[in-house]
Amino acid sequence: MRSWIAVILCCLAANILPVHAAEPVPGPMQFNPYVKQQAVILRQGDEAPRTKDEWEHRRALLKARLAAAWGGFPEKPCDLEPRKLGEIQRDGYRVEKLVFQTRPGVWMTANAYVPDKAGRLPAILNVHGHWAGAKQDPVVQSRCIAAVKLGFFVLAVDAFGAGERGLGKKLGEYHGEMVAATLFPVGLPLSGLQVYENMRAVDYLTTRQEVDPDRIGITGASGGGNQSMYAGAFDERFRCVVPTCSVGTYQSYLSSACCMCEVVPGALTFTEEGDVLGLAAHRGLMITSATRDAFQFSVGEAKKSLARAEAIAALYKDASVKHTIVESEHNYNRPMREAMLGWMTKHLKGEGDGSPITEPSIETEDPETLRCFPGDSRPDDFVTIPRFAADEARQLLQKRVVPTTAAEWSPLRHQALTHLESVLGESPERKALNPKSERDNETQIETLTYESEPGLTLTLQRKAAPNATRLAILIDLDAGAEAALTSNLATQLSAKGWSVAAAELRATGRNAVQRDQIGRAPDHNSAEWSLWIGRPLLGQWAWDVRRTLDALKEQDGTLPKEITLIGNRSGGTVALCAAALDDRITRVVTINSLASYVTEQPYSGQRLGLMAPAIVRDVGDIAHLAALIAPRPVLIAGGVTGSAQPVGPVALREQFRFTEQVNSLLVPDGESPFKTTTPDDVPDLLK
Repeated sequence: MRSWIAVILCCLAANILPVHAAEPVPGPMQFNPYVKQQAVILRQGDEAPRTKDEWEHRRALLKARLAAAWGGFPEKPCDLEPRKLGEIQRDGYRVEKLVFQTRPGVWMTANAYVPDKAGRLPAILNVHGHWAGAKQDPVVQSRCIAAVKLGFFVLAVDAFGAGERGLGKKLGEYHGEMVAATLFPVGLPLSGLQVYENMRAVDYLTTRQEVDPDRIGITGASGGGNQSMYAGAFDERFRCVVPTCSVGTYQSYLSSACCMCEVVPGALTFTEEGDVLGLAAHRGLMITSATRDAFQFSVGEAKKSLARAEAIAALYKDASVKHTIVESEHNYNRPMREAMLGWMTKHLKGEGDGSPITEPSIETEDPETLRCFPGDSRPDDFVTIPRFAADEARQLLQKRVVPTTAAEWSPLRHQALTHLESVLGESPERKALNPKSERDNETQIETLTYESEPGLTLTLQRKAAPNATRLAILIDLDAGAEAALTSNLATQLSAKGWSVAAAELRATGRNAVQRDQIGRAPDHNSAEWSLWIGRPLLGQWAWDVRRTLDALKEQDGTLPKEITLIGNRSGGTVALCAAALDDRITRVVTINSLASYVTEQPYSGQRLGLMAPAIVRDVGDIAHLAALIAPRPVLIAGGVTGSAQPVGPVALREQFRFTEQVNSLLVPDGESPFKTTTPDDVPDLLK
């Protein structure tokens, strides 16, 4: 069976066409080359370590940076509280159905394949990747059965959000796109949660009297290969690490789609995949590649990272690194399994030279028979990814200080703004824009074009009112500038004497990346690429808005006295962030925008680019972003939940109670500059 993620990667890879240097690059073709160039700049100084001491120092820093990108791990692990829910006896081994606790209230489902053999045995942790059946899938079962028949204790686990741990109770769910996206705002990306959970799986293995704790290996393919690489790199209890059909380079991800579970936010700002592999290079590392795999898992890209791992391995005595290449598509097939078994036998049993071992006969089970919770028997309160994320968010928000005086708010605001700048990513150098202007004499619409950053040309369309001192800039990431400028709201504002403009930001509207949508995420690939380079799209969009003001000032020599940002839907969160960081913006209006990052359902009707890692942890919820603008006016015109359900007037006001409290401190005796209302009231309130 081919893994889901491989199909996604092959079918949805970005289509980057060559453009003659003398010709202007079309908007849809700009963003991917821009991201790739940023990655090249970030990693252009990479060199292999020259000495073991140099690597040991770099290694400690790398592990610290990885841990930070993953949001850190609990200081004290919770009790595992393992339970055996059933058992299947087979010839020479048994399969146990297990659950154990990885975090308080979070249960991992697992199958233990236990040989009918006395003594302390070597063990293999099998992580499944993106096969529909997860640990129950025949592809995963095959390597478990082969290993247990050769005398290994094998533990196969369901990753968070997959297998028996999905939103629903049936097998077959995908834990990527907007399911895993719920974890980004709380600063706990799925890639890091998987590392920690696989470390807890090792904790469980060490409790088993059948297992030798000094002889544990890990393997998996596709997304499971990534899990194997990261857990194997981070947890030195793994003495053998075999990632399969997963190794390439981080930069090769920047033309394709990969699962959210494989994304390490900001990784390219501090490392490349070769150094991560290097963390396990002295502990029996074997990389398996398929000749007909997707580009980012290709033999050529794997060799780039392997070369760095080999250079690191050379610094250690008797270190062993191997590259196995199999004529195959994306898979974990028999030749790959036999190569893994030979390598594990060498490094965990001390037998053989690591050459492939012929696989014993295999007969897989009906996936349903391996389930810990067959049918609909899983408890209704079982913790899913969005439930976990929502609970984490609520705990974080409960800890935030509510100021009681304006003096108390000032340092809190300064701290929050500092964190917001960090969360949104480093801003590039501000240079002259030299905007170009064209006017349509029939419509009287002026179009400004300018480069927000080298290689990224943006447009602003505006219809100026005579002698107007008020400018409304409309941000609609879905409809685009032309539609926003001809909307009913734009027409009503023009009739009231406003100058009206609409901005077309990077990777949106006419600049949208081709084939960018996966599942519920309309901007999946562009948002994902941005996370790798440490600049979430939310931060890039906020930067584009601020550069739009720079372009207007260059063009006109000055800015209007009043500048109102009006963000529709996802554009509302962008407007709040831009205004928090730029006091040239005198007012913000959001229309039917996200009212809270907290959701117990996958995000729907939202952009993945809004989910900046750790924004809730380090800055706060949407209400906290709005409070940073005070005492400048903010108008929240309607709102929606993370799952795109309308928020009623009473609930909306309650959602923004923090914003209202801050405004009351700053304007104690006057009319509050903060209001919640309905979208229909916006034209009348913008007098």
